[in-house]
Amino acid sequence: MKAILCKEYGPAESLVIEEIKSPEAKGSGVKVKVKAAGLNFPDTLIIEGKYQLKPSMPFSPGGEMAGEVIAVGEKVTRYKVGDRVMGLTGYGAFAEEVVVAESNVLPVPEGMSDEEAAAFTMVYGTSYHALRQRANIQPGETLLVLGASGGVGLATVELGKAMGAHVIAAASSADKLKVAQEAGADEVINYTEEPLKEAVKKLTRNRGVDVVYDPVGGEFTEQAVRAMAWNGRHLIVGFAAGDIPKIPANLTLLKGCSVVGVFWGAFTQKEPETSLQNMKDLFGLYAQGKIKPRVSEVFPFEEYEAALNALTERRARGKIVLRVAD
Repeated sequence: MKAILCKEYGPAESLVIEEIKSPEAKGSGVKVKVKAAGLNFPDTLIIEGKYQLKPSMPFSPGGEMAGEVIAVGEKVTRYKVGDRVMGLTGYGAFAEEVVVAESNVLPVPEGMSDEEAAAFTMVYGTSYHALRQRANIQPGETLLVLGASGGVGLATVELGKAMGAHVIAAASSADKLKVAQEAGADEVINYTEEPLKEAVKKLTRNRGVDVVYDPVGGEFTEQAVRAMAWNGRHLIVGFAAGDIPKIPANLTLLKGCSVVGVFWGAFTQKEPETSLQNMKDLFGLYAQGKIKPRVSEVFPFEEYEAALNALTERRARGKIVLRVAD
């Protein structure tokens, strides 16, 4: 089978496509013929050795996929050959075949395409966990979404609206904000045209926001904390800007607010039952038409460099997907 391999740390251009041995399904492993693989920010970090997960080389990146079951291990009980599935791999999804633990596999909901399924689990899982368990967001509260045009950003806009929040989307250009508005954002902020703190205070009449969803980091984190309402919750999701901010501790005292970490991957392992219920909730929202994966671009398998670079250069307007097989 063919796989995109990382044989040395570096940018997308350092990856190669090679023929490798097909993996074998043993125990609780589910072997999947990959139809589509979703791209996420951790994929760009893992190939450069900057992610907390560091697989032995050579390895294939790719943290989520959708496809068809072609073999199962002797301990697998929920899936059989021919089932359409989606799930998390950690790494390995940028390949024609992958073996995934049964616990990390889900059935593809009726009506969901391969591309949508490959774009679903990580962004909606992360954002739902962030808003539900970490922020305990309530109807009527105000939610500020930074990096609102990316995969997790758009998912958070949709979920915030579904949970009854007033959603303010922040991004770096008018076209990115248009996408966020199409996803349901009530108000928008272009933080290249006006300081984030002042824009938030103007929109909220100096009250501030109750919840901040922050996958960006950098200079915008402190500005957002300064624009927080009393009892606000600032969700630290990631650092797409590249810089890990240092927040003055006195701000949490003055605002009476919380800075809350969101590590969805660890959550799925430490609280699997709650994580599974979250996915059931999300499938329900999908069936109701309240959320729908926004796949902005689908790249052929051989064009993985262009796909990854679109992500690292922050050109994505939603999720980017690799089409691995028909």
